[in-house]
Amino acid sequence: MSRAYIALGSNLRDPAAEVTRAFAELDTLDGTRVIKHSSLYRTAPVGYDNQPDFINAVAEVETSLEPIVLLRAILNLENLHGRERPFPNAPRVLDLDLLMYDETMMHTPELTLPHPRMHERGFVLFPLAEIAPDLKIADYGTATDLARQCADQGVTLLETPST
Repeated sequence: MSRAYIALGSNLRDPAAEVTRAFAELDTLDGTRVIKHSSLYRTAPVGYDNQPDFINAVAEVETSLEPIVLLRAILNLENLHGRERPFPNAPRVLDLDLLMYDETMMHTPELTLPHPRMHERGFVLFPLAEIAPDLKIADYGTATDLARQCADQGVTLLETPST
């Protein structure tokens, strides 16, 4: 079994519900089990500002799927949620990105691992540091150290309702 990290994001419909539902759906993928997931974070949009804030999170999964097969499975989940891609950084119902897969380093037209921009994105690093603080991201540093460098990116932990 391999360990992978998947970023989740949404800013359409009911974003918190979309991300929460996607956690459960990741757990139903063939040969895949969610080990843990982060809290939800509200983040400002990146790249195209004229859209609502995002709800972001990260899931750690254990999987027997090869990286490309896992990528295709999570892209299928996006499609099931109604993901459309009218232009880069457009608003979206669900966005799933394969961040890391064990210590695999690869670059193909379909997939680059680790994710090429994850080390500079607070909306990835804050939830990742929550569940895997000492995770080393290529030669950039740990999730925690990199998250500290993104403190000015408008990432806010959502309060969870008390039960």
